[in-house]
Amino acid sequence: MTKKRTRIAPSPTGIAHIGTAWQAIFNLGIARQSGGQFLIRIEDTDRSRFVPEAESLIYEGLKWLGIDYDEGGIKGGPFAPYHQSDRLDIYHKYAQQLLESGWAYYCFATKQELEQMRKDQVARGELPRYDGRWRDADPAEVQKRLDEGQPHVIRLKVPHGRTISWEDQIRGHVEFQSDLIDDQVLIKGDGFPTYHLAVVIDDHLMEISDVLRGEEWISSTPKHLLLYEAFGWEPPRFAHMPLIRNRDKSKISKRKNDVSILSYRDKGYLPEAVINFIALLGWSHPEGKEIFDLDEFIKVVSLDRVQKTGPIFDTDKLDWYNGYYLRKMVEEKGLPELGKRLVAGGFVAPDFPLEKMEQILPLIYERIVKLSDFAELTDFFWKDIVPEARLLLKKGDLELVQGQLQITKGFLETIPWELAKIEDTIRTLCETKSYKKSQYFMMLRVAVTGKTATPPLFETMQVIGKDQVLARLEHAIKILKEADAT
Repeated sequence: MTKKRTRIAPSPTGIAHIGTAWQAIFNLGIARQSGGQFLIRIEDTDRSRFVPEAESLIYEGLKWLGIDYDEGGIKGGPFAPYHQSDRLDIYHKYAQQLLESGWAYYCFATKQELEQMRKDQVARGELPRYDGRWRDADPAEVQKRLDEGQPHVIRLKVPHGRTISWEDQIRGHVEFQSDLIDDQVLIKGDGFPTYHLAVVIDDHLMEISDVLRGEEWISSTPKHLLLYEAFGWEPPRFAHMPLIRNRDKSKISKRKNDVSILSYRDKGYLPEAVINFIALLGWSHPEGKEIFDLDEFIKVVSLDRVQKTGPIFDTDKLDWYNGYYLRKMVEEKGLPELGKRLVAGGFVAPDFPLEKMEQILPLIYERIVKLSDFAELTDFFWKDIVPEARLLLKKGDLELVQGQLQITKGFLETIPWELAKIEDTIRTLCETKSYKKSQYFMMLRVAVTGKTATPPLFETMQVIGKDQVLARLEHAIKILKEADAT
């Protein structure tokens, strides 16, 4: 098998996008299967959107997910530099070559001229596009303006009357008519290249054999193929991945959705769960498996199993995967590993008593979906609580509940604080007083924890401790007295 070289080329414009991770694992798998290389190139030529800290977030997100790479990024490599902002001389050299060969031209149209051009086209019911006004300009006029230092861009001279086609590894035969393709800007007024010029030059010089990218770049591929032709270079193989979508079929985006890799880490998802989940976005395992790790994915991934329609980013499914991997982790490594992950992720304070952690985790770990759930499920173990009077009285009247609290407190004060004694005392009291179980146990749960749903009540009371339980029962009695007074 011929060794393949693939890449991802994220732009440092903000968050580390989950879509970047999704494309990364496919590029990684395709390269590694062939014994080739997977690299990261930073496309930072759009200076208006550049965010200084964004690049480090990309590396941090990929590292958290366990996605490694061979070249580029902060590793460097034989085709350095891997930042487009460090390669401007290269782009200008090749842009000059296009000018000299007649594949590109200078354009001096102002922003105001372009805006008016498009307004006029829309008014005439035409597709707004550059009208080619500088395409065949008098060379003497062009040189005069260059000598005067007038602002300009360099545009691709798209040939007319051509059919441009390629065999996409996911979508099959794709073709475009060149008459519908705009004369794309290659070098902007600020001297920086556009994506279209830079990506073609970089992919060629870095010997990229396979370009896997989102379907939003399909309409740009004809321009890229023309550039490969203009330079006399063999183009790579293209594969355009479907766009990840919401349940309503809209495209997931930074503006509407939580698409940050690190946000999922901070919410308490496990990296192995996120990897398993995104691997199955628009792709299916050849054996129909739903559970597998990144190493297995790399071994079996193939583009012929990638669907053309946009996969749905279903967070309920992600939650299911996370719950599965949490349970699996506990089964294989025990509850101490869960405790370590909670502390490492900042979901528990580093000085949280180990003894308390060992008591709590057996009661709640099966209910945890995300590590961040720990605090909500357990805060009553160590925080002061204020039970709501309406919940204490949900199934009983004021006189009944006040009496239940007084009697329960009195009985619990006399017993040793052991699980069997607590349970026997409460159950015997409920039976001898003929309390309705659903009402009494709910009231007691609210009084002790402030919540209507908790881990098993008796085990919870044991962990909270005798002094604290009695204090909370007394506090509940006080709350009901205050409610009665108002």
